[in-house]
Amino acid sequence: MTDLTGKTALITGSVQGIGLAIAEVLARAGARIAVHGIAGDAQIDEVCAHLRDLGAPQAEFFDGDLRNPDRNTDLMAAVSAWGGPDILVNNAGIQHTAPLAEMPRETWDAILSVNLSAAFDTMRAAMPGMAARGYGRVINIASVHGLVASRDKAPYVAAKFGLVGLSRVAALEYAATGDRAKGGVTVNCICPGWTETAILDPQIEARAAQFGGDREAGIADLLSEKQPSRRMSDPSEIGELALWLCNPIAHNVTGTAIPVDGGWTAQ
Repeated sequence: MTDLTGKTALITGSVQGIGLAIAEVLARAGARIAVHGIAGDAQIDEVCAHLRDLGAPQAEFFDGDLRNPDRNTDLMAAVSAWGGPDILVNNAGIQHTAPLAEMPRETWDAILSVNLSAAFDTMRAAMPGMAARGYGRVINIASVHGLVASRDKAPYVAAKFGLVGLSRVAALEYAATGDRAKGGVTVNCICPGWTETAILDPQIEARAAQFGGDREAGIADLLSEKQPSRRMSDPSEIGELALWLCNPIAHNVTGTAIPVDGGWTAQ
């Protein structure tokens, strides 16, 4: 069991989906959770209370518009004043699909800002403190699209490939920091394939309708196009992998991009 007592984790985009699932797993391990995302007051209060109920000694919300470098600076200053982060999970992301020739330039700018540049800002602010403490974990939620491309996703694929490259550079720069006992400072990407989150429900329901409403048949048919296992991952599975990466035993696992994709990128 990984014990994160005394550690503080900032997870961007942690009010729902994969980010919330990671926050839940880290909360159960005893980490203080800095929550971030786009949500109303009621949802924020509910998420923070939920994480405290799971075992987080503290869970507080930190506001920040990841499209704005100045707001990223403010976000990291606030989390630093709160005592962290020891663990940084760059999870927040946005997506838009369109052919390259039809992709609006403002959409390109927004996706690159949130999915890539914000991670540069948070890592640059957080990692010197991690090095000084001799322990730190940066876990960047990339995607299979950080390893292989798909049509109609130019900015998303560019951002995720860039995130993998950024992570490898940071891993090299901090590889010799700390020691085995403390755990050192590591930087890794998790690259999920199809993962069952609310954003996919419309696609699943449309495909299930072709099979008389059979959800599992619809998922299998949808995934057959790219994910050989024909099974989705549950967000909690991404959380458990993130937790393992936080263990000091993972001190020599750095600079990786770990697919959780049912064989998609093995093809």
